[in-house]
Amino acid sequence: MQLQDIYVYPIKSLGGIRLEEAVLEERGLKYDRRWMLVDNQGDFLSQRKHPSMALLQTNIIDSGIEIFLKNQQEKKIHIPLEPKSKEMIPVRIWDDEVIGQVVDKKISDWFSDVFGLPCELVYMPISTNRKVPSKYAVKNESVSFADGMPYLLIGQSSLDDLNSRLDQPVPMDRFRPNLVFAGGKAFEEDEWGQVKIGEAIFRITKPCARCVMTTVDQTTGEKGKEPLKTLSGYRNFGDKVLFGQNMSLLEGEKIKIGDQVTSYKR
Repeated sequence: MQLQDIYVYPIKSLGGIRLEEAVLEERGLKYDRRWMLVDNQGDFLSQRKHPSMALLQTNIIDSGIEIFLKNQQEKKIHIPLEPKSKEMIPVRIWDDEVIGQVVDKKISDWFSDVFGLPCELVYMPISTNRKVPSKYAVKNESVSFADGMPYLLIGQSSLDDLNSRLDQPVPMDRFRPNLVFAGGKAFEEDEWGQVKIGEAIFRITKPCARCVMTTVDQTTGEKGKEPLKTLSGYRNFGDKVLFGQNMSLLEGEKIKIGDQVTSYKR
C-alpha cells in the first residue's frame, strides 16, 4: 500500500488542495482548517447549511491563501498567513467555544458579499488550544477547526466499493479526507489500530461518522441524496454511517505522495 493523495482544506468547508508533500503538526497537516467562517453569533458556517461554500476554491501561494470562485475565477481575494488584526472573538464549533483571531474586516465583507449573509473570517492562533476529547486523545493534543480530529484517512478501495453500488460514481472530494491510500481491500482501515506512512506514525482513534455534507456536489454546490443513501444501507453502525478513519499523530514531521503505508491491527 502507498500514499496516493494528500489534501488540505485551509478554510473549513471551502475547497481543498491536493499536495505532493505536507508538513505534519499536532493539530493536523500544516494550514489545514486553520481558518473558519462564522456568523454574527460566532457559530461556524459549513456546507451542511450553506452548500454554496463548495464553490469557493483555495490555493496556497508564497504570500498566503488565495480564494476564488470555481465558476468565476476572476472573483478572488488574498488572505495573509498571519492576520494583521489583533481582534480576538469567541467562536463556536460544535460543542467547543474557543478564541478566533479576526483576519480582516474587508476580507470578511468580501465573503459576506459572496454568500449573501454577514460572516467573519477567523484564524486559529497558536495560543488557542482546542483539545481533542479525552476519550480519543493520545497525548492531550489540540486540534484545528476540523470537525473533531486532526487527521482523516480513507482507502481508495473503500471508495471504489461504494462507487460500484452507485448509479453515478462520486469523487473522493465528497468525503474531504486528508490522506488517501491505494492498495488493500475495501474498508481495510476499519481494522487498523496504527498506521505508518513513510516515517510518520499515526494512531487510529475512531471511525468518521458521515452527514449530509457528503451529498453536496463539490463542483456545482448542489445537494442530492447520494452517496449517503447508499452508504446508510451497508455502512450503518449504531445509527451512524461510517466511512473513513480519524487519526492523531504519534511521531513524524513530513509525508509525501508515494510513501509506503504499513498497517498495524487493533
